[in-house]
Amino acid sequence: MSEVEYDLLLETVQTAIAPAPEDDFVVQTQRLYPSPRAANDNGTSWPLVPFPEGWHAAC
Repeated sequence: MSEVEYDLLLETVQTAIAPAPEDDFVVQTQRLYPSPRAANDNGTSWPLVPFPEGWHAAC
């Protein structure tokens, strides 16, 4: 198979598997809404609460 035949075959396959254009395709714009604030966000940083004596944490 020559390079020309290979390129022709590749082009034929790409055309065969390409998605068919849709006539009723409607482009929808994305609306950019500001992200909602958390319901429990009071704007202050939370204090560090230490574990009770003898308790340990692992991640």
